[in-house]
Amino acid sequence: MTKSSLRVLAVLLTVGIIIVLFAGLDSLPGAVKTQIAAERKAFTAAQSQLQSAQAEVSRNLAGESDLFRALPSAREYPDRLARAASSLAAAGQSIAALDQLEKQNRRSDRTRAETLLAQEKQVRAAAVADAESVRADAAHWVDLKQHLPREVQDMERDYKAIHAVDLTAAAAAAQKAEADWPEKKTDLESRLAVARGIQTHSEELWQSTTESRRAAAANDPAKVDFGTLFAAADTLKTGAADLPRQTQQLKTLSGQLYVSWDKVLVDMETRGTGTARQYDQKIKTVSTTVADATGKGGAATSDEKWVDVSKAQYQAMEKDLGMAVEHKPAGKYDTESERVAQPAGFAYMAPPGQSNQYGRWEQNNGTSFWVFYGQYALMRDLLFNHSYRPLDYREYHDYYTYRQRNETYYGRDSATQAPKYGTAGTATQEHYSGSTFAKSGGFNDSKYASKPGGYRDSKFATPGARDPNADHSPRKFGSGSSPNAAPPPSRSYRPAPTPYRPSMPRSPGRSFGRRR
Repeated sequence: MTKSSLRVLAVLLTVGIIIVLFAGLDSLPGAVKTQIAAERKAFTAAQSQLQSAQAEVSRNLAGESDLFRALPSAREYPDRLARAASSLAAAGQSIAALDQLEKQNRRSDRTRAETLLAQEKQVRAAAVADAESVRADAAHWVDLKQHLPREVQDMERDYKAIHAVDLTAAAAAAQKAEADWPEKKTDLESRLAVARGIQTHSEELWQSTTESRRAAAANDPAKVDFGTLFAAADTLKTGAADLPRQTQQLKTLSGQLYVSWDKVLVDMETRGTGTARQYDQKIKTVSTTVADATGKGGAATSDEKWVDVSKAQYQAMEKDLGMAVEHKPAGKYDTESERVAQPAGFAYMAPPGQSNQYGRWEQNNGTSFWVFYGQYALMRDLLFNHSYRPLDYREYHDYYTYRQRNETYYGRDSATQAPKYGTAGTATQEHYSGSTFAKSGGFNDSKYASKPGGYRDSKFATPGARDPNADHSPRKFGSGSSPNAAPPPSRSYRPAPTPYRPSMPRSPGRSFGRRR
């Protein structure tokens, strides 16, 4: 063969290869073809499943005509099955369109094929689910009829369970709370009425089904009013499950009105680096229980725990150290807590010139200062970290103004003009200078960052802290705080009186509204 012939063959071979390559590139992707085949198989199975459900329901309707005539839900069976069949037929049209696209085998039809696949799958699944729901409902009623004596026994068990619930304690708690907190009267009365209504209605149902229950116990279906009996059985079952829960909820909500609590951010720490970095917050929950709305017998308790939080949650409150990040006053439910950071303890003060159950304003050298009553001294110390200094009316006025504008109040130090509260606050530097956050130098990547020994230049710093030659390395709490001491035990995650749910505050301007 001559060289010219070889060149011609090479050209023809190259052209052929190019044609084959382009032909392959212009076809539907293999993954799409695989999905079409799978959906075609699934559609065929769905057709069989629908036909099986239709046949079973038809047999049940014919064999238990007296039963299903008495059941309102059974009257919808034919329409529900017809809708399922219509939906499946629509899915079949999508399958036909997919078959056509597969035959045409054009790459440009990929998007159209994927859209049809998604639509067909959704419609097919919904149709099968509807048909199976009808099948299950019909089978449920047939099973109940076949076990009538057992159904009566279940009804009696539920009836007795409902009447075994004693509403006396819950009613007494609700009535006391209504008297102490009138604004909750409507809600508590409504909840108590619902609980009592379950017991009253259960008695009515029990009496109205006497004859049907007697016939069912004797396994004499001819004398049973199936619709009434089964509806009563379902209602009693629901009531037996709901009444204890509603009764306990009524007691719990009534009790919540007598407790105020604050979640105070008392420490922060980051650990690790990069993607392995972890964020921790130490939350002190200060709870105060009162005997009535007058605040008599106020008893304060506190609990502290470290909690792991997300980076976003950590950063959302990074400037709120020492602040109450959540506050729930007495007379409110836990779900009505305020989730805006505010200086800890301020929420318990009354407007200037007024007093409340927690304290009063006193005059000193012509200036009004807030004084907590002795019975709330512990609550005061816990909220102010044992560093309370009487607040004058001007500071409260500023705080109240911010709160009325739905803004967070960080105060202003009269000597330095710096913020007084929160992470950058001078009062916080004094109250929390021993925190892990302070000793570690604060956030490295935040505008609130501080150098190692971040409070060293503060007027609240100890002489040793001001000494640049002193050891300013992070220290551990408690015994064994030397550099060579063994690491402290792992943190305790004891549950707080109320589960802490980190809020997601914005910078100044966040709302003081309550959670919905």
